[in-house]
Amino acid sequence: MNGAAQANPWRPVGPCSTAACVTGPAVAAGPLRRAARLSAALLVILAGIPVSLAACRTPARLRAAITRAWARLLLRALGIRVVVAPGTPGAEGLVVANHISWLDPLVLAAMVPSRPLAKREIAGWPVVGRLVAGSGALFIDRERLYALPATVAAVAGALRAGDTVVAFPEGTTWCGRGMGRFRPAVFQAAIDAGAAVVPAALWYHEGAATSTRACYVGDDSLLASLLRVAATRGLAVEVTLLDPIRPAAADRAALAVLAEARIRTHVLDHTHGTGALGAPSLPRSLARASRS
Repeated sequence: MNGAAQANPWRPVGPCSTAACVTGPAVAAGPLRRAARLSAALLVILAGIPVSLAACRTPARLRAAITRAWARLLLRALGIRVVVAPGTPGAEGLVVANHISWLDPLVLAAMVPSRPLAKREIAGWPVVGRLVAGSGALFIDRERLYALPATVAAVAGALRAGDTVVAFPEGTTWCGRGMGRFRPAVFQAAIDAGAAVVPAALWYHEGAATSTRACYVGDDSLLASLLRVAATRGLAVEVTLLDPIRPAAADRAALAVLAEARIRTHVLDHTHGTGALGAPSLPRSLARASRS
């Protein structure tokens, strides 16, 4: 990682870059394996277009199940193994996770029937926008700050309806060796809906070592990241859903700090205690809860 993140509360910029953070694969995939992965991924993506159009007209639970199956197929096509940590509980409510890659929403969708909270720009992307919309995504427009209350209300409404919503409160991606601060706005939706907040820790690795191959940082392009993933053998992502946090009387800032601290502590265990994650100090009222 290089330098400190630029200070912008609405559009944060992480300090990671491909030059400083991305290393070569522990074991590289050969040309035939790469071609096979990319071909299979393209077929899954193209097949997803008519499926997403049909899914828009189905009940929420069926749509989530279809999205889950499609996400699993795409990850498998790319050679990514999803590992669910032992003892991981189920997820119902607002799932919040550390953000490393464009693959993160797919990973969580493959594990948890859910609706992602995505930035508005994605809706305009060719093919990808159609697929994301078909998954039942809720969109946030970071250029229109006055629209934020409406987005929070939409997330709260989805939670009240029984949907699980996935969000990445950092607002940007890091390489996997570090984390940013969680922005508190989306946590207000959990408070308004009386829904649990479920922290989810994502860890990409090759063998026992943290991998930055899947990250999407700096001036990275989606194509460059995709090619890098396809060229990596043995890439896996471990998903750990931590114990749910009940909003109770906590405010959104306190919930953000607590959820972030739980994820940060968990991910730090995988980075061998290097201190790269820069764990924040917790308010005294939350310190005991974070260790429970």
